[in-house]
Amino acid sequence: MSELEEEYRLDYFEEEGFYRKQCPVTGVYFWTRDPDRETCGEPPADDYTFIDNPGFDEEYTLEEMREKFLSFFEAQDHERIDPYPVAANRWRDDVLLTQASIYDFQPLVTSGETPPPANPLTISQPCIRMQDIDNVGKTGRHTMAFEMMAHHAFNAREEVGDEYAYSGEVYWKDDTVRLCDEFFESLGADISEITYIEDPWVGGGNAGPAFEVLYRGAELATLVFMSMKQDPDGEYHLKDGNNYSPMDTYIVDTGYGLERWTWVSQGTPTVYEAVYPDMIDFLKENAGIEHTDEEEELIHRAAMLSGHLDIDEIEDLATARAEVAGELGVDKDELTALLRPLEDIYAIADHCRTLAYMFGDGIVPSNVGTGYLARMVLRRTKRLVDNLGVDAPLDELVDMQAERLDYQNRDTIRDIVRSEERKYRKTLERGSRRVQQLADDYAEKGVPIPVDELIELYDSHGIQPDMVQEIAEERGATVDIPDDFYSLVADRHEQVDAETVTAEQDERLGDLPATDKLYYDDQERTEFEAVVLDVFEREDGYDVVLDQTMFYPEGGGQPADYGTLSTDDATVEVSDVQIEGDVVLHRTDEDPGKGEFVRGQLDVERRRRLMRHHTATHVIGHAIRTVLGDHIRQAGASKGVDRSRLDVSHYERITREEVKQIERVANELVMRNVPVKQEWPDRNDAENKYGFDLYQGGIPPGEKIRLIHVGSDVQACGGTHVKRTGDIGAIKVLNTEPVQDGVERVIFAAGDAAIEATQRTEDALYEAGDVLDVNPENVPETAERFFTEWKARGKTIDRLKTELAEVRAAAGADEVDIDGTPAVIQRLDGDGDELRATANALVEEGKVAVLGSAAGGSAQFVVGVPDGVGINAGQVVGQLAQKVGGGGGGPADFAQGGGPNVDALDDVLDEASDVLKNVLNA
Repeated sequence: MSELEEEYRLDYFEEEGFYRKQCPVTGVYFWTRDPDRETCGEPPADDYTFIDNPGFDEEYTLEEMREKFLSFFEAQDHERIDPYPVAANRWRDDVLLTQASIYDFQPLVTSGETPPPANPLTISQPCIRMQDIDNVGKTGRHTMAFEMMAHHAFNAREEVGDEYAYSGEVYWKDDTVRLCDEFFESLGADISEITYIEDPWVGGGNAGPAFEVLYRGAELATLVFMSMKQDPDGEYHLKDGNNYSPMDTYIVDTGYGLERWTWVSQGTPTVYEAVYPDMIDFLKENAGIEHTDEEEELIHRAAMLSGHLDIDEIEDLATARAEVAGELGVDKDELTALLRPLEDIYAIADHCRTLAYMFGDGIVPSNVGTGYLARMVLRRTKRLVDNLGVDAPLDELVDMQAERLDYQNRDTIRDIVRSEERKYRKTLERGSRRVQQLADDYAEKGVPIPVDELIELYDSHGIQPDMVQEIAEERGATVDIPDDFYSLVADRHEQVDAETVTAEQDERLGDLPATDKLYYDDQERTEFEAVVLDVFEREDGYDVVLDQTMFYPEGGGQPADYGTLSTDDATVEVSDVQIEGDVVLHRTDEDPGKGEFVRGQLDVERRRRLMRHHTATHVIGHAIRTVLGDHIRQAGASKGVDRSRLDVSHYERITREEVKQIERVANELVMRNVPVKQEWPDRNDAENKYGFDLYQGGIPPGEKIRLIHVGSDVQACGGTHVKRTGDIGAIKVLNTEPVQDGVERVIFAAGDAAIEATQRTEDALYEAGDVLDVNPENVPETAERFFTEWKARGKTIDRLKTELAEVRAAAGADEVDIDGTPAVIQRLDGDGDELRATANALVEEGKVAVLGSAAGGSAQFVVGVPDGVGINAGQVVGQLAQKVGGGGGGPADFAQGGGPNVDALDDVLDEASDVLKNVLNA
């Protein structure tokens, strides 16, 4: 008995004569028109039966199948809408990548807070599912990048009235299944072969009944009926272990995999030949892969069973592949050798399409978030290309997919790929040494290198697991690479940190009305009158709630306004302003009194400086995109009184010449003195008109959103701004610096702060000129000359130290015999460089060197040992340094150390010959 059984008993099934059965192989319940059918239609219960036997009347390309679907649902009164980006964090802050079409409408539409762009609607949404990365190429059906064709309907129960942004029922389960059947029929499918598998859906605190739709062994659609919310007292206990109860809104959430529908229409061995035919032919030819007729026949037969290789459903890929080989009557190793190069080609084609989507939609490789996921895919693709021997640049392969997807920023995409390849090469050079060290450690322990170490090597150094395996085997260590390695890595980085509530809201605060925000009506105004609605005593002051305010609360990277609140009897200082929900809290040093009438006065100079810097942030962001490209996305911002910063995603360091261009573009916009406008449009209208670049500074809630227009730059923004760009005064970039790989920080000042910053820089330049006794414009040339001379003197000093060391070594210092090897034990009160140079000179003569120095106020030792002498320099230094109250060590041939007890230096050197003998004998 499956959960929600009654939810699956549709009138449509009864009208059409469906039968409900349980699959003897998988155990699932399913619905079918065929009374004789026993199995559910899904591997391993059933194999693919459409390969070389297409499932529809005609063959379709991706483009043709997409249009067929969208046109069908348009004819069924659905409005076609444009797809969203694959970077879901462009319009929501709880996920990174778009994994399904419903992501486009979460959480605001699905919660009923805002209306959908159309109802009902149809869409073909590009998606990326990182969790499928290890299955790509193997199962014949998995693609990391795919398009989810879908139709959606957003319903609300009649009894809730107008509580939500949509109301009433558009259609529900019966019509959804009917539409699915009718679309199959429109393609000429035999609908008696379709099975509907019962599979309850849960996710993100919601749930509902769902059907997986199978046809000839392939899952072609999923029909989800989102209608429940998590509830400890709910009547439905579902597969995630939680209870659920019905919610007021209920949503039709369907997904039809475009690639799989295209595949079934063509009947190719795998989905990859149907989706990437030109690229696969190119890669095969380039890699020199050819097959005999007999091999082609085996590949086709193996493809029909490739559904058995889903790593999410099997315990071990090697065992599953052996079972497939057994069923085909061929040797496992022979089958693997035949299929593995093809699987790599399929993965390369899919990964290049994934990268084209990512970079085309503005994702920049980095060490966090979507940037990390893009970097992971690129590095894996590079490794596959190199292993296969494909003689084509990776940027060219990605560009083949970007061209097919019709991206207009293809030059930027290629630049990003080339830049990332250069970084990867440098990372590999550094990381391979770490692998060798790790392999030696685990070879000595006699245990395999753990998976956690493999993931850390990949995270920190970009070293692919098969490369670790190669190096490890050369050094006598073993590695067990899990079949789902890349999924494990992706899981680490796909989680978005959720905000946590550290304290419960005051109940009184929840009962207060929303504060009227006067700062949106007139941003130049700095005085106002209000009534104190409530006062909350805190540890460091009071939180005052007014009925209305001109004080801007901290938010969107803009600090809070400061000022005063005055009654007839007293004045209190406002030192901070925060907002909780719709209620603004003014932090004061004294209690102005609940119910009092107050006059508010802002710190005018602070407000104006913050306004200039906030508008300047929009201007500088526009200038950066103009100079560096449309891939630029805001990664963080902070507006201040004296300076501000803007963090942006970019794949290279920003050069000095680019900084000057950014300043020119920014100040040209300032000098044009264009008006800074605000408007409050409907969210859907704003997104349709301006796209998701609106949300550079974050995603605001609500059906209406505030937009700020600065010339051609338009952003959703809740901050305070000047009236015209000329009011900014001037913008000066003070510095640029990398925040992390893939994110550049631009620090700038606006208005009076820009002048003050420029003056500080000029003061420093004039002071440097005075020190060097030259005019300011000659400081760089003079400083370079002085630096060159200083370096030359340093080299001369180093040379003289080396010569002095050689002279000392040749001077015939007293030697002692240590088991046939001469040793020089000597005090030389020079610096560390002198001691090391002298020790090296002695070692080159075949002598053990033990040198001590009291220079610098501490006892220092350097020990050098020639090759072939059984004395460990690190152990010697450790014992000597311990005698002067310190420590030291190093490799067996050269070590150094010391301690604070200078007075003991001579006595310790007297004991050094005994230490050498003890270490030798040990």
